[in-house]
Amino acid sequence: MRKVSFAEFGGPDVLRLVDAEQPHAGPGRIRIAVRAAGVNPVDWRIREGQVLGAHPVRLPSGVGLDASGVVDEVGEGVEGVEVGDHVFGEGTSTYAEFAVLSAWARMPEGLSFEEAAGYPSVVETALRVIREVGVRSGQTLLVSGASGGVGSAVLQIARDRGITVIGTAGAPNQDYLRGLGALATTYDEGWVGRVRRLGRVDAALDLAGSGVIRELVELTGDPHKVVSIADLSAPQLGVRFSGAAGSVPEALAEAVELITRGRLHIPVEKSYPLAEAAAAHIDSRAGHTRGRRVLLV
Repeated sequence: MRKVSFAEFGGPDVLRLVDAEQPHAGPGRIRIAVRAAGVNPVDWRIREGQVLGAHPVRLPSGVGLDASGVVDEVGEGVEGVEVGDHVFGEGTSTYAEFAVLSAWARMPEGLSFEEAAGYPSVVETALRVIREVGVRSGQTLLVSGASGGVGSAVLQIARDRGITVIGTAGAPNQDYLRGLGALATTYDEGWVGRVRRLGRVDAALDLAGSGVIRELVELTGDPHKVVSIADLSAPQLGVRFSGAAGSVPEALAEAVELITRGRLHIPVEKSYPLAEAAAAHIDSRAGHTRGRRVLLV
């Protein structure tokens, strides 16, 4: 089979499309014929060699956590899923023609493989950081870098829970944020004052790692009311860095429920063939994403 791999840490040029042996589903796992794989910032962070304790790497390494596809192998002890089922979920080395998943759910009716691949890690992360920052119904959450995959999920999940959201993003994405129910503003000069004029901030999330931790602490008045998923230096300012995943099966179940109710939709901004994984990483790292980027297999 074909898979994307890297033998050394570095830039996108270290990615190679190689021939590899097919993986097999061990106990408690399933294997899928991959139809699409989600492209997440954690993918290129791992490729660059950033120290992410939740994702230890042994070289050479495959790439990717999220995928959608067709079940073609069911491991020992697995129930409730059969060969031929259409599923989406999280596993390892998902930038490949076949991948083993450790968490999965059946795809909701009407969701394409391309769309489904963009949900697993994104929804888990969104649910986790909303929980960790402690924001509740009736309060206001500020989201820095709100137009990407996690931001899109946070905005919609928060809205479903009765939380007001202020989102920052580039000028081209202002209408997109408003369409998701957020109070929107740009992140250029004077953004802190514009946020203040939009209302009190009870909690804040840094999803882009654009060096705004001090300002988020200033706006909330308390570093414990700020969580970052993108700035590894956040703990130096007393802010929690959230990198370890919670329960992916629970997140997938909630994603299915929200999608089915029409309360969650994350658009795919761009799809790439498997051979263009490096281009997908370059675009993901550049930011300014509206929704998700995925690889088609």
